[in-house]
Amino acid sequence: MNRIIIYIVVIIVATITFSCQDQVKFTSDSGAKLSFSTDTVHFDTVFTTIGSTTKQFRIYNPNSNAIKTDIKLAGGSGSYRLNIDGMATNQVNDLEIMGKDSVYIFIEVNVDPQNSNSPLVITDSIEFATNGNIQDVKLVAYGQDVNLFDGETLKNDTTWTNNKPYLIYNSVLVDSLKTLTIEAGAQIHFHPNSSLLVKGTLIANGAKDELIIFQGDRLDADYKDSPGQWGATFFDNNGNPIILGGIHLLQGSLNNNINYTEIKNANIGIQVDYYNETSNKPTLEITNSVIKTMSLIGIEARTTSLRMINTVVANCGYYCMRLMYGGSYEFYHSTFANYYPSNFGGRSGEAVVFNNYYKANEEVTLIPFSAKFGNCILYGNKSVENELIIDMYPESASTFEYEFDYCMLKLGKEFDTSDETIYKNIIRHPDSLPRFVDTDLGNFRLDTLSAAKDKGLSVYGDEFPLDLDGNNRTIDLGPDLGAYERIENQW
Repeated sequence: MNRIIIYIVVIIVATITFSCQDQVKFTSDSGAKLSFSTDTVHFDTVFTTIGSTTKQFRIYNPNSNAIKTDIKLAGGSGSYRLNIDGMATNQVNDLEIMGKDSVYIFIEVNVDPQNSNSPLVITDSIEFATNGNIQDVKLVAYGQDVNLFDGETLKNDTTWTNNKPYLIYNSVLVDSLKTLTIEAGAQIHFHPNSSLLVKGTLIANGAKDELIIFQGDRLDADYKDSPGQWGATFFDNNGNPIILGGIHLLQGSLNNNINYTEIKNANIGIQVDYYNETSNKPTLEITNSVIKTMSLIGIEARTTSLRMINTVVANCGYYCMRLMYGGSYEFYHSTFANYYPSNFGGRSGEAVVFNNYYKANEEVTLIPFSAKFGNCILYGNKSVENELIIDMYPESASTFEYEFDYCMLKLGKEFDTSDETIYKNIIRHPDSLPRFVDTDLGNFRLDTLSAAKDKGLSVYGDEFPLDLDGNNRTIDLGPDLGAYERIENQW
């Protein structure tokens, strides 16, 4: 009896299926063509051996009746991979598209190494053969050969030139007592979860017209200003994430120098760990540089020594700079500006934070702290009232010294700046704005109405006469605050 029932069900299902198929009418009209959401799919620079982001477009059947089409990657390029209506294939025959319906094609591209220093252009097309008509959608990608470093330790003094980009996979370590020198114009790219770790010394010596760039390895337009693309993360025994700096100067690292360099789109831009007491120089000196668009922190410095001149630290999810557990710091003609975009979730921290103690298991260790800010700007958008957080352990004033000399500070009404030995000639009135040119675009130069114009101390201007753009800040009424000197009609 059960067999009879099953037989009847099969006959009914088959009848319904064939009936439905009979109702679908496929056009064979040579005038019936497809349409597409784009005529060309463009990929920005794709590094050799590293896949691109996935692009997509839609195929439309504008006809009332269904249509069948043959689809193939016309050039047979090994660089492109297709997914056609859910099928991972570079060719399909008789793909059915119902009337007034559409399907998607997804495309990825890989670039084979060509031992070339110049970008490569990889072109192909996707061909559609429909009722005797041939149509296509063009594919264009730019591929770049790279110097690839995969989880390596640099055990000798090493120089990276600007002949072709460097791609870091699984982080790179500069060994103790060894120096990595990076020449002007070099481009350093990091795959996700990768950092540059330094036990020895890092010398990144760019030039005004040949910046050294540290950034992620995705160069598609969607990734241009996207934070959190690189920086190593691991987990401790309790499953808590430990996030390293994109550039991480480990304990024992010394005499590091970063000049005319742009560091962007990491989790933490630079982290500097602990003093090296054998050196009378700062653990790190940063000059003429920009550190921006970090998902967490621009600069994290812990019990160390840092000197910064003509540098912008901007647009970070938490802090532009956090100086932790004491240390010795100097900042001149630098701009700390936090306007982290709301489309990335907005920010939850201040421009600058510092403290002088370490607390573990209810035990407190006091560590001497000193910091000086000269001709600097600390500012941000309306989401934060005080762009400066001073976390001094109670009754530890003897180990806590700081000074703001001719600076613009964004502070709330309750913030006490009455001590003139600490706050010297500062600008803090809410109507006295820095008026940056364009915070959305990360342009922290001053416009013509900026309250920071000509308000700096000449002593600092004379010591550092050229701004981040190379403009002379000593030829008008006084040096402007921050990293940039306002030059009328230039911006």
